[in-house]
Amino acid sequence: MTTTNKERQKLGIYIHIPFCLQKCLYCGFYSSGGSSLAQQEAYIEELLEDIKAYGEVYGQKYLVDTVFFGGGTPSILPASLIGKVMDQLRQCFFLDKEVEITIESNPKTLTKEKLLAYRSFGINRLSIGIQSFDDGILKNLGRAHDSSDAVLSFQMARQCGFDNINLDLMFAVPGHTMEIWEKTLKQAVNLQPAHISFYSLQIEEDTPYYEMFQRGEITEISDEEDRRMYHRAIEVLKEAGYDHYEISNTAKAGKQCRHNLKYWSLADYLGIGSGASSYVEGVRFTEAPFLEFHKNTREDDMCEFVFTGLRKTCGIDLAEFERRFAVAFWEVYADRRKELTAFLESGSLLEDHGRLRLSEAGIDISNQIMAVFV
Repeated sequence: MTTTNKERQKLGIYIHIPFCLQKCLYCGFYSSGGSSLAQQEAYIEELLEDIKAYGEVYGQKYLVDTVFFGGGTPSILPASLIGKVMDQLRQCFFLDKEVEITIESNPKTLTKEKLLAYRSFGINRLSIGIQSFDDGILKNLGRAHDSSDAVLSFQMARQCGFDNINLDLMFAVPGHTMEIWEKTLKQAVNLQPAHISFYSLQIEEDTPYYEMFQRGEITEISDEEDRRMYHRAIEVLKEAGYDHYEISNTAKAGKQCRHNLKYWSLADYLGIGSGASSYVEGVRFTEAPFLEFHKNTREDDMCEFVFTGLRKTCGIDLAEFERRFAVAFWEVYADRRKELTAFLESGSLLEDHGRLRLSEAGIDISNQIMAVFV
């Protein structure tokens, strides 16, 4: 009996491209700066084989409704290599006719030719790592582009037909002031992208920033200032018509990132490429060089459904929890209700209209609240 697309389960596919123009000072992701064309081509050939192998396992069972090229900087590759990957995906998997296909990019690596090629491959969502519109902050971050590159790349993408564009911004950077941050927010809003993500800088071990911090060359922004910048971003973006739908993400109506929502909704996604992570059929696994494997228990799934779902500002649907796990939420977590009572009474955690969600104030202590479910 033939399975139709309507009957197939939905799957997101993440493609990891580990190459960058240069490694940013703060970056802790699995990536490297500087690579030859030969290295890039060899990596893509291995990637194509991996896609084929995964297609033999999952290709008939799933309907792929999101694809996300991340990194690293996928746009560093010649467009033809991205085209090869898209061709292989279409040969090995069923892609939904309304599939969302995102590619991450650096303003310095985008050209009109690449953008037009992406459109011809069916890529319909572009994420641009702008981080700031202040050249001093960009220099502090070790970014390869400046603010004029950021604006020009956005305008060029629009001209090439991209109407679903995300801008990544970063706050609480050493040297940041509220004035600089507000200016960046307003410049981003003036461009009217479909989606804006905003992240607080985290100084991670094994990065140049961490070494600079250890030597006393840079100073972290205080937690109080970090939170002031975060809440100011929410305020500015809401006033401009953006829906704050996840802790670090806002979007115009209907422009939420469907792929990233999979991560926060315990949906199946397959990661392909060096270091890429997956969650498929209740199993979490990571590609080399990490090679991790964990088969989730029912309890694991329930915990993950809750603490990832709380990242969404709409929180978790308690009825959906019961449908999914055949048990009431408060029956499972009766022993933790006492721990949660203080958060509920303070208004950090809200239970209303059949949902459990964080308030805006609760987001500031989200790690404490989510830890209750781990």
